Amino acid sequence: MTLLDVKPAASPRTKARRAGRRLSRIAGLPIVPVLLLAPMVICGLFGPWLWPHDPLAISFGTRLMPPPWLEGGDWAYILGTDQFGRDLFSRLIEGARIALMVSVISVSVAAVIGTAVGMMAGYYGGIIDTILMRIVDVKMSIPPVLLTILIGAVLGGGLTTILVSIILVFWADYARVIRGETLALRRAGYVQLASVANASDLRIFTRHLLPNLLPTCIVLMTLQFGAALVIEAAITFIGLGIQPPASAWGLLVADGRAYLSTAWWIPTFAGLAIALTALGANLLGDWLRDHFDPKLKKR
Repeated sequence: MTLLDVKPAASPRTKARRAGRRLSRIAGLPIVPVLLLAPMVICGLFGPWLWPHDPLAISFGTRLMPPPWLEGGDWAYILGTDQFGRDLFSRLIEGARIALMVSVISVSVAAVIGTAVGMMAGYYGGIIDTILMRIVDVKMSIPPVLLTILIGAVLGGGLTTILVSIILVFWADYARVIRGETLALRRAGYVQLASVANASDLRIFTRHLLPNLLPTCIVLMTLQFGAALVIEAAITFIGLGIQPPASAWGLLVADGRAYLSTAWWIPTFAGLAIALTALGANLLGDWLRDHFDPKLKKR
């Protein structure tokens, strides 16, 4: 080993700068949103291996048992039981599976439909743009609650009503936003060169437009994930969504409202799960928007 192989020790100022850069990277991560969303994702994916009791098992001997930190509680039921003696913690885990499935499927389908409509309207323009945007205007003029009630009257209550309602409520938002992005992208040089080179419209959409639109789609999907969760709970709450004896969060709130004064834990924990998960999705969407937007990123 020679003197040239010996690296000089970093000065205290250099070490402080490196530590500051590490802290800034950590501070820039979406730690809080991930912590809020992690329980729902974990419970949604691994629910059957996590619940301590069967969420549908009825036991009248343990009905309306409070959480263990209250008088009369039992640590075998860490969040208490409902009016039928079912373990509330297990039902919340099972509800996370339903909420995750509904939110992911409905938001993904709405994103595909809305993105396709927005890309066609923005790229082709003319009469196609006019027709598609008038359809979007008609949809956006219908209140979501009225639209949900109409769908429920036609299809009846159940999972299908929730999925169709959320898809019809959300797809127009993607169409409007993606149309505006596509109007700007179609004037880009690489898109015009691809058109001059006789590239097919499908190739232009998939190779040139869609990759540049994905960040916007991801941000919208993340923001609407929390909204889909709230809509699913609201539809279930009014009786047009998931039906008993399922363990949807909205159903837990609806069932527990009659016991709010005597067994407050039944609707409270489900309401907290909805609120915290929706908050985590919104915070993650805000972080992604700031991360993908170069103007906000410079600030």
